[in-house]
Amino acid sequence: MRLLKRTVVSLLLVSLTLTCCGRGSGPPRPAEEYPLLTTSGAWCWFGDPRGVRFKGEHDRVYAGWVDVGGSIMVSSLDLESGERAWQVVEPAFNRDDHANPSLLILPDGTVVVFYTSHGSDVSEAMYYRRTRRPEDVTAWDERREVGTNTEGQRGCTYPNPVRLSAEEGRIYLFWRGGNFKPSFSFTDDLVTWSPARTLIQSDENTFVRPYVKIASNGEDEIHFAFTDGHPRNEPENGIYYMRYRDGEFTQADGTLIGSMEDLPLVHERADLVYDGSLTGVRAWIWDVAVDQQGYPVIVYSRLPEESDHRYHYARWTGQEWLDTEITAAGGWFPQTPEGRNEPEPHYSGGIVLDHGDPSVVYLSRPVDGTFEIERWRTGN
Repeated sequence: MRLLKRTVVSLLLVSLTLTCCGRGSGPPRPAEEYPLLTTSGAWCWFGDPRGVRFKGEHDRVYAGWVDVGGSIMVSSLDLESGERAWQVVEPAFNRDDHANPSLLILPDGTVVVFYTSHGSDVSEAMYYRRTRRPEDVTAWDERREVGTNTEGQRGCTYPNPVRLSAEEGRIYLFWRGGNFKPSFSFTDDLVTWSPARTLIQSDENTFVRPYVKIASNGEDEIHFAFTDGHPRNEPENGIYYMRYRDGEFTQADGTLIGSMEDLPLVHERADLVYDGSLTGVRAWIWDVAVDQQGYPVIVYSRLPEESDHRYHYARWTGQEWLDTEITAAGGWFPQTPEGRNEPEPHYSGGIVLDHGDPSVVYLSRPVDGTFEIERWRTGN
């Protein structure tokens, strides 16, 4: 099974019991054994969540993607009955993996999907729709617009919705805004939105564009892992971390970075998890999660060469960041057709954390010339 980012031939659900290449407790299982959601789908790893499990009246997994015609698709899979449902949320919208929808499941089981176009029309707004009934993706309310963005000509992309129950269910929506910076707005009723604000900017260069991954406990915390910028532009691209709680942003040890009144935050004040200037090796962020102790865990790639990617695992111990190389990840993915130059040589096969147990990661690397998904686990 291939982990596909820009061009996806087959989008599959992968069970958390997946084992490959002897890394788990059982023999490898072929991708064909897992439920198929679509034969035509793509997504980008900076718009999340792309898949959510929700237990209500039913136990279902919900997922979204962009199909080959650019339509925004949402699907559900019932884990008990095996029943599947599909819905075209927006037909022929934007044929680009960055346009993949991000999902938010509300406590009553209704599904909210956020999506926006990328590249072809920077004037497009951030859109969202909500299901008419709980746990049912086949019927949706009318399309709405968030209606706010940071100033600039870069449009918006990478929606990341987060709901905090401790803030009376306030929904935060993070995205890359018109100024090419991490931006956000919030709503208390899914109708009106606060004016968009810039979350992070560089102290030295206003043109640097951090890439962000986000995780939350759904209650009172949001965790951010991010870069200086794009590795194509930043040869010493580093990795940073910060946490939001009760209106304040801190480092992993609780050191205050700033509050909501101090935005935008200067990213150099955040935790420096990996310093590319010390090694001369650029990096790119892949995922962030929180372990059972409440400590952040980050996976990212180091890129010594475009043909030599390395997956790394960084965990806050309570006193310091412990950073370990997991494995070599091969070169960029997917491979470039012969005779063409690769525009994104820093795209790896991909690595993600199991957010229920961040001692487990799923990664894609070449095995005998073919990218395969593997399950890896650390015991310490």
